Amino acid sequence: MTPTKYVDRAIPTISLRDFESRVDEITSELVDAAENVGFFCIVDHGISRETFDDIFDQSARFFNQDDEVKTNVPFSPQHNAGWEKNAQIRPSTGAVDRKESYQMQFGAGMDGRWLDENTLHGFRQKALSFMHQAQSVSEKLMICLARGLNFEDDYFVKAHDVSRSESQTVCRLLHYFETPKLSNPTGEVFHRAGAHADWDFLTLLFQKAGQSGLEICPGREVSTSFGYGDAWTKVEPDADQNAIVCNVGDLLMSWSDDRFKSTFHRVKAPSDPDDFYGERYSIAFFNQPCTDAQIQGPLKKYPLVTGGEFTRNAMNRNYKALQDKLRREEEKVLNALTQVQEVGVGA
Repeated sequence: MTPTKYVDRAIPTISLRDFESRVDEITSELVDAAENVGFFCIVDHGISRETFDDIFDQSARFFNQDDEVKTNVPFSPQHNAGWEKNAQIRPSTGAVDRKESYQMQFGAGMDGRWLDENTLHGFRQKALSFMHQAQSVSEKLMICLARGLNFEDDYFVKAHDVSRSESQTVCRLLHYFETPKLSNPTGEVFHRAGAHADWDFLTLLFQKAGQSGLEICPGREVSTSFGYGDAWTKVEPDADQNAIVCNVGDLLMSWSDDRFKSTFHRVKAPSDPDDFYGERYSIAFFNQPCTDAQIQGPLKKYPLVTGGEFTRNAMNRNYKALQDKLRREEEKVLNALTQVQEVGVGA
């Protein structure tokens, strides 16, 4: 198997310090990062290290519950909320991601999908508090991105109003399982999360220091493409700066007429001695517009759709890509069986 090719790429780091007085400077830096990399780190964002540590503690509290308890809040595709385990299959690999996750929303989508207070006291309140802080950071970024596209400052903020029942924004707690250190004579690399691009507007990723694995592969030109290159770059968590890793999603790429790049990324399973083999926790805050938000770029490259329509279309494209991959794999198996049968007849 061909080994993974790695290259060094600079991941821009952008400070939100003195946001109001530096908004023009921040906008310039953010637009440049969105156009050329699709990934960037945010520092001086106002969320404390104590808040980071506490939400990861809450995440561990949730995932440490028995599976029988977590099944009381099962994932609902209709509401895009709830708990699932070993359930997400990536079109890029056709394999199940080796993780469990719990997706939370701000409003009615969570009805019946919170564990009760007797089981997990204080969890809901702390989770929602963290989500509102993440939303506040997101809105600063939305102001800059709107300016970069010559929209009104509050254009994207209004479209992502989490106080409305139409909100689709999701906070996803992620728990990747420990990987045993086993010999691997074939050199084949499996992934904790296979290569993919997010279909949301903008993702804020919170990582624990030392729990490596995130890698990116820029190069997409249009938001409807599933192709990506072969040169990857590792993105390490930065504990010293309390950084949030952000990436452009397909929706923002489309909304910008493909000017801002949604970048493929993955969480590689450890394979080298220096890799992190233990349990890996991360938190992804997916900014998604309200279902009735009107989505179309300033150049009108793509037809106007609503937030709800875009999400459905993205899910359908991912599903079709997966079905196509599975069909190709099935054809390979059938061809191999046919060849075996023909050899048997000839013998």
